[in-house]
Amino acid sequence: MKFKALFIFIILFSPMGLKAQEIALQLYSLRNQIPSDPAKYHKMVADWGIHALEGGGGYGMSDSEYQKLLADNNLRVVGVGADYNKLKTDPQAILAEAKKYGAKFATCYWIPHPEGPLSMELAKEAAALFNKAGEMFAKEGVTLTYHPHGYEFKNAGDGVPMDYLLENANHYKFNMDVYWVKMGGGDPLAIMQAYPGKFPQLHLKDRKKGTPGSEDGHGDVETNVVLGTGDIDIAGLIREAKKQGTAYLVIEDESSRSVEQIPQSVAFIQSILKEK
Repeated sequence: MKFKALFIFIILFSPMGLKAQEIALQLYSLRNQIPSDPAKYHKMVADWGIHALEGGGGYGMSDSEYQKLLADNNLRVVGVGADYNKLKTDPQAILAEAKKYGAKFATCYWIPHPEGPLSMELAKEAAALFNKAGEMFAKEGVTLTYHPHGYEFKNAGDGVPMDYLLENANHYKFNMDVYWVKMGGGDPLAIMQAYPGKFPQLHLKDRKKGTPGSEDGHGDVETNVVLGTGDIDIAGLIREAKKQGTAYLVIEDESSRSVEQIPQSVAFIQSILKEK
């Protein structure tokens, strides 16, 4: 029994037993490919060395068929979507979707608002909603995260909405899309360093050099480039993620070149993770 206890201790607490950052893929990256052949593209993801997914939904398959497709390719859904309006009206449905997959994260990707930057009034409303739903989710082992989209960074007169969302995140965390933070005028690495522990997920997406910013959360998806080749400090963000214990480094490539670019982005992340 003493040997068994020692073995468990070594596995759990030795450097070899520590959980490293895992590369994941937001399946929206393959939105134009997967519907035509889900089996082919799920296998392709696994062949890239990715086994954690954000998204899911079944692509027309039954729950059991999709679960089998995931299992056959050693894939698992680690994060599901959390529609803002559904968080208001039916948060239990989001929680049920997460629990169906065994996902530990549910991410809200957009705060509905009039075209343009987010107002402080809506930022306060969103923070209250996220805290309420996040507290409920946490009791079931699911973390609610918010995915900034670039419209949160313009000073609204009585403050910057992103600052408010960060400073009032008591029961929710962030799945920071570093591309959209950069587009909105924020510095993703500086934000991560200023609020350690609030980023269990990162959406790693690089931006073509020379791309103009945007304050309304919109932009040209073709400016998504291979990680490490754009104007965002992806390497610095990965190193900070290692320091902070960020669980998932999620690749999201919305460009028409995603199938070609994703494997190169995987290789770049791996090269930084391997640094001593």
